[in-house]
Amino acid sequence: MSRDINKSQSALLLGAGYVARHLAPKLIQLGWNITVTTRSGKTDLKDVTCLPFHGAASTALKTAFENSDMILTSIPPAKDGFDPALAALADQTPRAKWVGYLSATSVYGDRHGKWAFEDEAPTPSLARGRARADAEIAWIETLWPVHVFRLAGIYGQGRSPFKKLKNGTARAVIKEGHVVNRIHVDDIVTAICLSLKTPDPQAIYNLADGHPAPPQDVLDYAAELLKLAPPQRVNAEDAKVSDMARSFYTECKRINAEKARRDLGWTPIYDTYRDGLAAIIG
Repeated sequence: MSRDINKSQSALLLGAGYVARHLAPKLIQLGWNITVTTRSGKTDLKDVTCLPFHGAASTALKTAFENSDMILTSIPPAKDGFDPALAALADQTPRAKWVGYLSATSVYGDRHGKWAFEDEAPTPSLARGRARADAEIAWIETLWPVHVFRLAGIYGQGRSPFKKLKNGTARAVIKEGHVVNRIHVDDIVTAICLSLKTPDPQAIYNLADGHPAPPQDVLDYAAELLKLAPPQRVNAEDAKVSDMARSFYTECKRINAEKARRDLGWTPIYDTYRDGLAAIIG
């Protein structure tokens, strides 16, 4: 059943990271009353209530959790999959008919360049992917009306290659056949708002633009927009590449997001990285 998200309702955003900071203004525009959490209990977001959360839930946070009409958590799990928000609030009973968990496509592990779909079993090989998969299961097993969003690499205003290209620190790490999946933050916000209109508890959605590309192609295009030379090339096995950076090249997959398109009526504003980068260069 479709819900009117334009009337005044209350939303609790657990964590005020990049996605939540873009979602909050949109929800306010739609008439929602917003509560967010940060470690310090302070935020520069306008027209929101901010509560502290750093492992233990205050009485105010428990009350907000129980009484909010929607809840979205973007707080990442620990390396062992322990989810601090869920651990602190598991004994509460939310009235919300929609609870969202922002996960990551790292749960799929290495698909050797093949497409990954929501109905496939996650096979993460890296610690961060295993932690995400464990946290997903923990949220779903609450039997709350949880909706899981597996996000590809997020970019947008303030999170793009432009700064490193301008200061000369960008470099293209090359691995033959490797591609990366991306999603503009505005398209994540759009998908969440569409899901709020038509809740489907226990649903899992991949969010990616559907056009995976080699990372060097993205950097080269960003450099072209800035009228700069392409960045330095570095082989993925080069000693200059950190272990953390190299780990991103141990898995390769293409993320299929047709379920979100079909079930939510979602169409990305930025169909490819070229569209998205061109829109934020200014």
